[in-house]
Amino acid sequence: MMLSLPWLLAPLASPPTFVFVCQAAAKSIKRRASLQRRVPHLPYFFHFWVTKKAAPSVNRAAEAASLGAVTSIRSARPRAAPQSCDLVVVGGGIIGLAVAREALLREPRSSVVVLEREQAVALHQSSHNSGVIHAGIYYQPGSLKARLCVEGAAAMYKLCAELRVPTEPIGKLIIATSAAELPGLERLHERALANGVRVERLDHAELREIEPHASGIAALHSPDTGIVDYGAVCAALAEDVEARGGAVITGCEVEQIERSSGGARIVHAQGSTDCRGAIVCAGLQSDRLAQASGASADPRIVPFRGAYFALRRPELVRGLIYPVPDPALPFLGVHMTRRIGGDVVVGPTALPAATRGAARGGGERWSVSPADLLSTLSWPGSYRMAWHWRRQAPRELAWALSRSAYAREASRLVGGLTAVDLEPSFAGIRAQAVGRDGALIDDFAFSGEGRIVQLRNAPSPAATASLAIAAYCCDRLGPIDSAEPQ
Repeated sequence: MMLSLPWLLAPLASPPTFVFVCQAAAKSIKRRASLQRRVPHLPYFFHFWVTKKAAPSVNRAAEAASLGAVTSIRSARPRAAPQSCDLVVVGGGIIGLAVAREALLREPRSSVVVLEREQAVALHQSSHNSGVIHAGIYYQPGSLKARLCVEGAAAMYKLCAELRVPTEPIGKLIIATSAAELPGLERLHERALANGVRVERLDHAELREIEPHASGIAALHSPDTGIVDYGAVCAALAEDVEARGGAVITGCEVEQIERSSGGARIVHAQGSTDCRGAIVCAGLQSDRLAQASGASADPRIVPFRGAYFALRRPELVRGLIYPVPDPALPFLGVHMTRRIGGDVVVGPTALPAATRGAARGGGERWSVSPADLLSTLSWPGSYRMAWHWRRQAPRELAWALSRSAYAREASRLVGGLTAVDLEPSFAGIRAQAVGRDGALIDDFAFSGEGRIVQLRNAPSPAATASLAIAAYCCDRLGPIDSAEPQ
């Protein structure tokens, strides 16, 4: 995990400094266009401060399509939000769309409306990811993550077969490259078995039969881990919701959710909608929308930008190759993923982002939103988090800024890789919930009162678990026509 930005800015802890930083960022935006014409290949750290902010009128669907990260996502959807309905789902990402479908499966005659702020569905985390269907190996037994990932993976394969979205259960190797990693590999083996996940322990010769170019002394093989294009899943879900009588309305930003005697009132860009219940799956905006609706400010979303590299020699990787994760870190480390199209990506990096907006491709241009930057810098948990992970920051910074350093790390899993083998691919912004105490919220987290359910934290494997999360949200709300939540 990359925590260099809060770590480097930790001394800037006074409110006047926050204002100064944001004013400086805003001024730098005006300089960006002319600087880019004169110096088109500015270093990454300079881009961070002076990249031109996207205009509000930017066509996000066209931008996303140009990155090759979103496939078959239609933007020609109804524009007018109704004055009333049975259920409003806030957020047109994979979880919001799954919630709408689940509600319609349970109560086919109900009126269900999805409100999405962008001009098309799934323009953020739901389509900017590696496309892995996780089996459920890593997660603490008994946690929501563990249960919903295992249930969600089975449901995802079934859904994709039903909606004719291609999947491939190509399997994953988690490789120990030294004797020091063997205890960690064994802990993962025990955890996988506790979660009911099918895994097999392999020695060096056996792992090379599955991945001939992989380096390592032992591995866990998960044959049920697979791949899918989650952008295509979202497009299919949106079409299925509409086919079942639901509505997916894009370009309608929700500003507030209020409790009412009849359930909830959704205040949005087109006015307001009264409904019997609301389920909020707002992703990168989840904390702001929760707080605007009267919920606690804790936890705060701190955005992290993850960039992927494309492997120029995709024949070196047959499936998925992961390292044994460092137990001191919350993320899984540098890994290699074959995707549905046949390409192989290496990544992601993890660098604090100064915006919650849609990520750009290739890691070349970073946007700055003064409001988003101030949100991170003004949260006490950002500094406590940064201090906790201060020893890991230099290494992660090197990986994010140096392709050679990143290639060296990747070569631990597949020998002989160099910077020449990697080329920039796509990037995404991850919503990481951080507590006031600096703790990274690891499990799925919910809040809400009355007939309102708020999804406050949905880290990986949220895409895998999306259908199971949807069922959990609907269980939590209860029947749409009920007066009280379950």
